[in-house]
Amino acid sequence: MNWKALVVIFVVLFVVGLAVRPVEGPAWDELREREPSLRLADLEDALGQGVTVGLLGGFRAIVADLLWIRTNVIWEQQETAVIPATETMIRLVTTIDPRPVYFWLNGARMIAYDMSVWRVREAGDYGNIPDAAVRRYHDEQAETAIRLLERAREFHPDRPEILIEIANIYLRRMENEEKAAEYYRIAAEMEGAPPYAARIHAEILRRMGEYEQAYEWLKELYATLDPGNPAHQKQVVLGRIRELEDTLDVPLIQRFQP
Repeated sequence: MNWKALVVIFVVLFVVGLAVRPVEGPAWDELREREPSLRLADLEDALGQGVTVGLLGGFRAIVADLLWIRTNVIWEQQETAVIPATETMIRLVTTIDPRPVYFWLNGARMIAYDMSVWRVREAGDYGNIPDAAVRRYHDEQAETAIRLLERAREFHPDRPEILIEIANIYLRRMENEEKAAEYYRIAAEMEGAPPYAARIHAEILRRMGEYEQAYEWLKELYATLDPGNPAHQKQVVLGRIRELEDTLDVPLIQRFQP
């Protein structure tokens, strides 16, 4: 590497350092003054979206990547004491550069899954505290994560994986099958959605006892599947249709004909 390249690198690092200081400083000041449930709107008020973008210019992606590394360093401590800092850094990163879906999805997973476990563990751990307390910790963190993902939809209205992540949180963390089915359906109806979103939607309907809805949904889905694509699992879908026909006692003459 020649000396000119080294000079360019040092200049870039110097400029990035200057850019990060005015952005990170107000965020940490805000963190010290506010509660752990700091909202993105609070952070934007503290930083000012226009000011942030103006300061960073073309370095937004670089600064966001550096701050994401810092976010992971904080997160790796895995204790409730770092929840406010981690949540603030996630909001800071997605405010500076909302373009990478990766930041939104992984930030939401940290909030919904990891932080709820930290809170349960600090309170006495699973099996040692009331189920109601566990439910409260899970719900509170899940709601915070879902708010983050709903914000992500404003920047990425055409990305089904954001809807799928919301559905996953409703299903796995909040045990809310009705809301999970709703979001899987919305995701499944989007262009480019993975076929499994539609299958999961039908499965949740079946678990909820909505057999007719699941049956009609799967029949419509079957016609859209590519038999040559293993990810579409067309034969699996047909098998589920047959199971629902047995459950619904559909006469043989009226059964679905692929």
